[in-house]
Amino acid sequence: MDHNLPASESETHDAATAASELIELLEVLWEQGRDAVPTAPVSLSQLRVLYAVERDEGINLRTLSKLLDAAPSSVSRLCDRLQAIGYLKRAPHPSSGRELELRLTGQGVAYLFGLRARREEALRSFIARMPRGERAALTEGLTGFRTVVDAASPIGLQASRDVGARSARSARSA
Repeated sequence: MDHNLPASESETHDAATAASELIELLEVLWEQGRDAVPTAPVSLSQLRVLYAVERDEGINLRTLSKLLDAAPSSVSRLCDRLQAIGYLKRAPHPSSGRELELRLTGQGVAYLFGLRARREEALRSFIARMPRGERAALTEGLTGFRTVVDAASPIGLQASRDVGARSARSARSA
């Protein structure tokens, strides 16, 4: 901790460092756990597309390309592959005949639901070892962080709080 910073800046710095370390640790855990929590048949780039389409149902290809900071042709190929495996569908946009909107299929929703469930189970074993107070603090801190990120994110990145519930409902009805 840098004692030259005012307390709030120092606390912010410490929290940012802890969050960065946690993200790196989660990346390592995901990599080590590919057998336990595989993303197949979807690549990580395709997974990003699925998450974005889930968050912004009906998004068009141009907006998705901007959101992912990728060339429209590359994003179109990712969508082609996702459509070919039955996870994504394209339909004419209701207000613009020239645009297509992207939506997850029931199979795509079920895939994300299953992936999240497997990842959550992988994390649960570690979190269960934490003292109760630390688990509560983790939940509170992550919820607060998510609220701030959602409020500051450009359109399309706002992750609704009921994504998991929506996925669960859709997966059951698929």
